[in-house]
Amino acid sequence: MEEKLKIKISIADRVYPLTVEPNLEEGLRTASKKIDTMIKQYEENYAVRDKQDVLAMCALQFASAQENRKIQSTEEYEDALLRLKKINEKIDFVLNKNI
Repeated sequence: MEEKLKIKISIADRVYPLTVEPNLEEGLRTASKKIDTMIKQYEENYAVRDKQDVLAMCALQFASAQENRKIQSTEEYEDALLRLKKINEKIDFVLNKNI
């Protein structure tokens, strides 16, 4: 078992010390960079008075993207399932025709 790492992640000019599994470090660092980039975009494009408002919008944007991926994934699954059912019906038809 690998030893956990103690790292520091910076988000919105604040440093957060974390203890994480080594395989999670890269993802956390990438995520914090994406959050900081998004914060800068909000601050440049909107009149934002409070960092908490910007962080709330970032959280909403990330959560929305995740939910949209789930919805799309579900739709793709349902579409694939429907296609498989149609293929299965055709196979059953051919097999029953040869009996």
